[in-house]
Amino acid sequence: MPVLANEVRQFLKQCGFRLDHRLGQNFLIDGNVLEDIVSAANIAPTDHVVEIGAGIGVLTRELVKHAQHVTTIELDERVIPLLRVFVANAKNLTIVTQNALEASYPTDPWKLVANIPYHITSPLLRRVFLESPRPPESLTLLLQREVAEKICGIGGAGMLTIVVGLFGEPHFVRAVKANAFSPPPQVDSAVLHIKSFPQPKADAATIDAVLRLTKIGFGQKRKMLRNTLGSLPEGMDRLASAQIDPTRRPQTLSIDEWIKLAAAFRDA
Repeated sequence: MPVLANEVRQFLKQCGFRLDHRLGQNFLIDGNVLEDIVSAANIAPTDHVVEIGAGIGVLTRELVKHAQHVTTIELDERVIPLLRVFVANAKNLTIVTQNALEASYPTDPWKLVANIPYHITSPLLRRVFLESPRPPESLTLLLQREVAEKICGIGGAGMLTIVVGLFGEPHFVRAVKANAFSPPPQVDSAVLHIKSFPQPKADAATIDAVLRLTKIGFGQKRKMLRNTLGSLPEGMDRLASAQIDPTRRPQTLSIDEWIKLAAAFRDA
C-alpha cells in the first residue's frame, strides 16, 4: 500500500498548506514504513484505534481500512479540512481537535497508533499510562529513534525504560531515516511497539514511589545510589533493606529492583 512522496507533496502544494514547525509537523511519505506501522499494530476489524497528530491523514487513511473505528486527535485546526479530504470522509472516523495531553481517552478497549511529535513523547506516555481511565492494549509509535532506544534500554536503562516497563513490554520494530518524511526532521526516527500488560507490575502507590525515585536517581545518573537515594532520610538503611548495593548506578537496576526500592522508600 504505497503512499508516494509526490502524492503527499502535490496534495500539500495544491492546498497551499504551510507547515507549523512548532507543532512538529513532518508528514510520513514512505509507503514501506507506513505498511510496517500498520502491520506492527496488529489491528483487528473490531478494534478502536486512537491516533495522535493525524496531520493530513497519511496514517489515518490506512487505519480506517483496518479498524472498526478510529478516533484521531489533531491540534492544528487548519489541517482538519485537508484531513477530511485525504481520508475521503471515512464513516468510521471521529476527529477531535484538541491537545493530546489534555484529551480524554476511551474507557473501552483501545489501541494507540501514532506518529508522535517528538517534543510530547514523555508527557504523552505518562498521560496514557498513568492518567487515562484505561491504558491502551498496545501502542505502536513512530517517534525519535533515540527515545525509542531509551525505552527499550538499548545502551543502558533510563527513566523512560523503567516507566514504560511498569506497564508493558517494548519492541523496537525498525529504524526510519529522516528522508521518510516531508520535510525531513533533524533526527532519525523508529517504529516502536509496546504490548501492555494485563495489569501494571505494581500498584498505584508503588508506581508513584518508583517515579519519584527514578527522577532522583536518573537526575544524576553518573552518581552512585549512595550519593542520590542514600542522601534521603535513612537512605542507606533503606538501600540495605532492599538489598541494593549502594555503589551501583541507576541505569544498572532492573524494574523489579526499582519496585523493591519503592517499597523501602515509600514513606521517605
